[in-house]
This record gives sequence, structure tokens and C-alpha cells, in this order.
Amino acid sequence: MDILQPIAAIVLVMALLAAVLVLLKRRGTATFRLPGVSGPPRRLEVVERLSLGPQHALIVVRAGGRTLLVGTAPNSCQILEGSFGKEEKA
Repeated sequence: MDILQPIAAIVLVMALLAAVLVLLKRRGTATFRLPGVSGPPRRLEVVERLSLGPQHALIVVRAGGRTLLVGTAPNSCQILEGSFGKEEKA
């Protein structure tokens, strides 16, 4: 009988943690994947990130079949256009 109370307490705590996780997932504030279970293929990937200072960065992002250069600052985020991703003609 002495072992039954701690086991019941552990089961109760685990059930409460699972309920909170399910609630957060439904609200969209938590995401999780089970190990060994693959989800849908990712279409957005950060290829490389270069910090230009404490609050500025250049990020190369692959979205679908496109590769984009994105510049970030404290109050903005812009896709930098130009010849990035295109071959230069000599």
C-alpha cells in the first residue's frame, strides 16, 4: 500500500501535463512531433543566416522552389531583390 500512493501521484501529474499540452496545441501556442513520426514535408527552410550586427541580419530562405535573400532589422523584414538566385550574364 505504501507504493500505491506515489505511483498514483506520478500518474496524476503525467495526466495533467498531457492535458495542458493538448490544450496548448489546440490553441496553437505549442507544437510537437512524436519521435519517429514524420509529418508533411517542410516547404520553408532557412539555408543560412549572417548577422550584420546585434539587430540586423541577412537570411537565405528556400521557400518551395525559390531561394530568397531576406534582410531583417528591428522593425522590418524585406525581401532583397536583384540578381540573387539568377545567373549573371557576362
